[in-house]
Amino acid sequence: MALHFSKEEFSKRKALILQSMKKLNLDALLMFRQESMYWLTGYDTFGYVFFQSLVLDKNGNIILLTRAPDLRQAQNTSNIKDIRIWVDKDRSNPTSELKIILDELSLKGKKVGVEYDAYGLTGRNALRLNKSLENYCIAEDQSELITKLRVVKSQEEIVYVKRAAELADNALDQAWKHTKAGASESKILAEMQRIVFEGGGDYPANEYIIGSGHNALLCRYQSEKRNLSKQDQLSIEWAGTYKHYHSAMFRTIPIGKVDPKHIKMHEACVEALTNCENKLKPGNIVGDVFDVHAKTFDDLGYNKSRMNACGYSLGSTFSPNWMDWPMLYTENPYIIQTGNIFFMHMILMDSENQLAMNLGETYLVTENGNKRLGKQKLDLVTL
Repeated sequence: MALHFSKEEFSKRKALILQSMKKLNLDALLMFRQESMYWLTGYDTFGYVFFQSLVLDKNGNIILLTRAPDLRQAQNTSNIKDIRIWVDKDRSNPTSELKIILDELSLKGKKVGVEYDAYGLTGRNALRLNKSLENYCIAEDQSELITKLRVVKSQEEIVYVKRAAELADNALDQAWKHTKAGASESKILAEMQRIVFEGGGDYPANEYIIGSGHNALLCRYQSEKRNLSKQDQLSIEWAGTYKHYHSAMFRTIPIGKVDPKHIKMHEACVEALTNCENKLKPGNIVGDVFDVHAKTFDDLGYNKSRMNACGYSLGSTFSPNWMDWPMLYTENPYIIQTGNIFFMHMILMDSENQLAMNLGETYLVTENGNKRLGKQKLDLVTL
């Protein structure tokens, strides 16, 4: 059994969930988020693209309903003892199988929380679930119950995040090594991912973002690959990933003669990141972190080039993306706590001049402030 945490850690997590359920008067919780299942039991799969649910009742009973391909997956990666299989067939409705489990747990007429905000629960299956639960129990959305517990990392989790940060640093070394005029974006990507795998890391929850020329202004992965020109710019966002825990970074690298505007943009990014670092400490709200980011860029004349969010929490996440709750945007009331992990990205996209500049780092919130987990320099590196 490939469990990545101690029995004591899993027991503590289960107790925290049960305490939250008790405060909310929940008799059971239906989990559909893969992150929740992994955090509670170690269950590691991408089978959540099909219908599956992990049921936890107030007495601590745990039952997984999934498909046959994930039977051994759950047995080998988790501490789940009771695994039920729904059978693939024409017009199958696994919510009916789930209702049988709820009957076994005497949940008829009881209050049941549901993780509706889950990539694994499609709109069609949510409608089926609602129909099955209608006039059966009191179902309410509890999508954030476990998410709010996961946002504060334990010491065992922080060990994995720090290892992920080391892998991210190693990947940047490879990017600098292979970035030059004539170099292939594909080669740079391959070398960055190779060093993560060789270091014992995992696939990230979403693709690395890479783009040069006009594509350096993109904040998402796209399939065009090109060779770098003598005068160019390369934007890369990536994450070291270890046991599904992420530590992300973001850089823009000028190639050839550096445009003075690029230098000014980088200076603005460093200033904005520094101001955000000073605000990222326990007791402050994440909305205030964004506001100092926005004010810094706006005062420097970059209000049309900046984004409307400047980062988000990181942790153990699964595809399609590594972004976790909460996000750093204005008026977000989440109070920063010791043990939070945040990726803060300073992004400037100047469409008029077709110039990009990005600077992003991952931070651990400490008792008195924060600690940047990456060890690489923040200087503008030109190649």
